[in-house]
Amino acid sequence: MQNKTTPQISPKLVWTMAVACGLTVANLYYNQPLLGQIKHSLGVSVSAIGLIPFFTQLGYAIGLLGFVPLGDFIQGRKLIVGLLALESGSLMVASISSNLFVLSIATFAIGVFTVIPQILIPLAANLAPPDKRGQIVGLLMGGLLVGILLARTLSGFIGSYYGWRSVYIVAAIIMFLLIGILYKLLPEIELSPSKGYLTILKSLWEIVWSEKTIRESSLYGAMGFGAFSAFWATLIFLVTTPPYHYGVQEAGLFGLVGVVGAIAAPLVGKIADKKGPLITIGISLTIITLSFVVLMFFGYNILGLIIGVILLDLGVQANQVSNQTRIYAIGPKIRNRLTTIYMFSYFIGGAAGSYFAAFAWSVDRWQGVTFVGIVFMAVAILRFIISIFTKNTNNKAHSSLTSFSSNS
Repeated sequence: MQNKTTPQISPKLVWTMAVACGLTVANLYYNQPLLGQIKHSLGVSVSAIGLIPFFTQLGYAIGLLGFVPLGDFIQGRKLIVGLLALESGSLMVASISSNLFVLSIATFAIGVFTVIPQILIPLAANLAPPDKRGQIVGLLMGGLLVGILLARTLSGFIGSYYGWRSVYIVAAIIMFLLIGILYKLLPEIELSPSKGYLTILKSLWEIVWSEKTIRESSLYGAMGFGAFSAFWATLIFLVTTPPYHYGVQEAGLFGLVGVVGAIAAPLVGKIADKKGPLITIGISLTIITLSFVVLMFFGYNILGLIIGVILLDLGVQANQVSNQTRIYAIGPKIRNRLTTIYMFSYFIGGAAGSYFAAFAWSVDRWQGVTFVGIVFMAVAILRFIISIFTKNTNNKAHSSLTSFSSNS
């Protein structure tokens, strides 16, 4: 639960944690550009090789529920270092896998242990002073987004020259090095004793039902990441067909374009600290929606596609930072469990976006994909408007009641 004594967080530690977020989350996405090589190497069918990303994402969902809530009760440093060791071992097993069964088990384990960023982020929020919490969360989220965007580019580059196994070996070495770095830099925080793991899991539902803020932010995050995933899951179909005719490596380079959005994360955090996260949530939802309008009408033009990517990644990053700043204000004792609830919803939204976008492409190609993104954002914006209207109505009612009581 809440730490009894909270050490100060230094800029060096913040940047180290941000880099660690990016390097660890990248493990989820390395396999995507390598599926063709793995298929050929193991001699399996296209449908069979699809199990690799499936098991990775399934493992990640289970890891969110299984490990992240423990951060409220177990020393963050011990938990993170332990997961890094297991992650490094899983990556090495993947690198030497001789058949699809072993590789599937290894990638499932990789997904389970990749939840490290979702423990680092609430840990940083606990260590940060309240007036800088949004900025610091923004820096870590920037590192996370850079890792997501550049993982495919890096994986495609290394894999094209040295083969798919080399990617897993390099990733395993990076995780091993992080063990020593984070063990040395992460502080020990005294925690309250746990009441039991099953009690922790039960408390997740209690938090969902009792906290309107986590329900709202989870919806905004899920819809934003659903739209984001709809775009990235089908971008390869767009750029490999007319008028682009690009290859896999060129498609991966669009991740570099998206990094522009990640750079803005600390600025978004500062605004959220000063003006409140609700303002930046509204702005971010608008930017994401605008990005899909641009992509719908100008996606077949390279300049329009680049502008759309920049707006999309900027909006999604702003949405993520704002939502996490907002939910962490609920209370320090439950920040890891809040992260579990939020990120599980986030993941479900992303999976839904990928699924509906693939279906939409088969029906109406790129117009169908962008329509899916706009629908996702329409749901989020509608809920946001209802939330603001309800809040204003309640405030007016409260003011009227206070005035009436004073006059009485």
